[in-house]
Amino acid sequence: MKKRFNTINNTKFKSSYNIAPGKSVPVIIKNSPNKISLMKWGLIPFWAKDPQIGHKMINARAEGIQNKPSFNVPIKTRRCLVPADGFYEWKKIKLEKKEEKFPWFIGLKTNKTFSMAGIYDIRKDAQGKEIQSYAIITTNSNELLKPIHERMPVIIKKRHENLWLDRNSKLSTILKLLIPYPENQMKGYPVSFLVNNPGNNSKDLIKELR
Repeated sequence: MKKRFNTINNTKFKSSYNIAPGKSVPVIIKNSPNKISLMKWGLIPFWAKDPQIGHKMINARAEGIQNKPSFNVPIKTRRCLVPADGFYEWKKIKLEKKEEKFPWFIGLKTNKTFSMAGIYDIRKDAQGKEIQSYAIITTNSNELLKPIHERMPVIIKKRHENLWLDRNSKLSTILKLLIPYPENQMKGYPVSFLVNNPGNNSKDLIKELR
């Protein structure tokens, strides 16, 4: 990860195939140069009275993000990259009048690590300890994802990663990056229901069901 994102530090974070909200994971922030920082998934605004609000803010919709109280400061000054090799979405299918959700694994055709657009905030608890947390920005799905789910994470193209991280980037420029990733560069396939249990965490979770 240090080489991929040109960071001043590295991390001993063990590869995970089933990251659940609330878990701390490595994200990339701009700190002259880039830095890997462990943050909790589920954004807790610096002004929040109850940290449990983070459970409701694992994602941030791109549409109008600059006007939302919880996100308007982070989108301007606290942007991060969330590294991933893939993500899960659940496709709804009606079976005998009952709706079931089937998990799919989504990634790039190249199988390379990519960056999801994130925003973060820093809140201090009653003892003054800092809690760093983040949310993943989502947008409308591309043609590949539409049959599976109506939303998808914003994926920042590699050539735009430094632009995204730079606090001096114009907000108008940043907002133009919040678009669906090209579907012809992505792949998706159904995977096991084992992914529905956060306790399961092995490479078997991303094997294609045939």
